[in-house]
Amino acid sequence: MNPDFPVFVPTKGRWATPYTIKALERIGVPYTAVIEEQQYKEYSEVVNPRNLLVLPHRDKGLTVTRNWIWDYAQHELKTPYFWTMDDNIREFYRLDCNIKYRVTSGTFLKVMEDFAQRYENLYICGMAYEKFTPRKKKHYPVILNTRVYSNMLIKADIPYRNVTFFNDDTDLCLRILKDGNCILQFCAFLAEKITTMQVKGGMTDYYEKTNKRRQFAEELQRAHPDVVRVVWKFGRWHHEVDYSPFRNNRLRLKPGVVIPEGINNYGMQLVRIDGPSI
Repeated sequence: MNPDFPVFVPTKGRWATPYTIKALERIGVPYTAVIEEQQYKEYSEVVNPRNLLVLPHRDKGLTVTRNWIWDYAQHELKTPYFWTMDDNIREFYRLDCNIKYRVTSGTFLKVMEDFAQRYENLYICGMAYEKFTPRKKKHYPVILNTRVYSNMLIKADIPYRNVTFFNDDTDLCLRILKDGNCILQFCAFLAEKITTMQVKGGMTDYYEKTNKRRQFAEELQRAHPDVVRVVWKFGRWHHEVDYSPFRNNRLRLKPGVVIPEGINNYGMQLVRIDGPSI
């Protein structure tokens, strides 16, 4: 089983390290890698050209690219939802009884799509990071109205676009939440994303050229001074967001939707095939 909606992977300068692309290929999930024209030759040597989509611009940053993908999905493909994933995701997991099992098909994406389509005001959802989901801590299957980064299922027709140059995904989520709508993070399914700036290419070049992580955090703070503060931790500056003001944002079922009783595992089974899980 695979997702119903298109999966886009905007990628730049990472043809030698196409982590997300290879992760999707391993489990047979169709995808489109979105690239800049000057890098077509390099990417076409490691990615089937049928999976490449060339942007009409270059060197404008990820925010412009994400907005172009959004317009393309909504107006050209006319899809009601679409996925966008960062290009440095190494693996995907299902969390079961606090054990992380590698997924071997695209069924987990279909599960999240079906969940999202129940609600008229659930605008973005996505997976929690594997590294922030330790085995010795209790986790709920989903968390409502908190951060969703790096992998997003987006409702295409919502009246938003990405705005800030850095931390545009966080800014987008906050604007949606402030309007009373909902964001949802799945802990039942996880993404193993490589830490920012650990892989050359992507936005790493912008960070390294400027070396101004505090200014990047302050950009988000200026946009949302009521819920964002700048903090020093893990040896560098970060933004820290208070999501508690949005705890009362409630999901609204679409008219006519009836949530079925019982448990539907979509045919997924826990099977050891290549060594222990983590």
